[in-house]
Amino acid sequence: MGNSSEHELLREGEISSFGTELPQAEIEALVADRFGRKPYCLVEDWLIFHVDEPPESLARVRAIGLQTMFLYSHCVTYDSQGRFPPGGWVRSTLCKSFDGVCLFETRNTVYALVGKGREMTASLKTIFGLC
Repeated sequence: MGNSSEHELLREGEISSFGTELPQAEIEALVADRFGRKPYCLVEDWLIFHVDEPPESLARVRAIGLQTMFLYSHCVTYDSQGRFPPGGWVRSTLCKSFDGVCLFETRNTVYALVGKGREMTASLKTIFGLC
């Protein structure tokens, strides 16, 4: 992580009720069943950001079929395409679908939320300031 304020931010927010304790093989079967051959990542120590922007900005996102949520994790445990190294971090693009349990889909990837994580509301500036 860059500086301590970024690290502190990732410890803020509410503890989420989302996430799964399923073993990797079962998560992979679930992803394959619901999303076919779409690339996927297993992530731990995750944070779902609910975007805090003016209503008209949020409405534009929803109008193109996306949800106003991003995912950040600083612990990728597995990436089906090897794009992110194990233990590396990832910040998603906007959410396309979320199953309300553990599967967070973007246009290009399905992220499986493993273990416990957090949720918080943040501005785009804050979200994109993370690295």
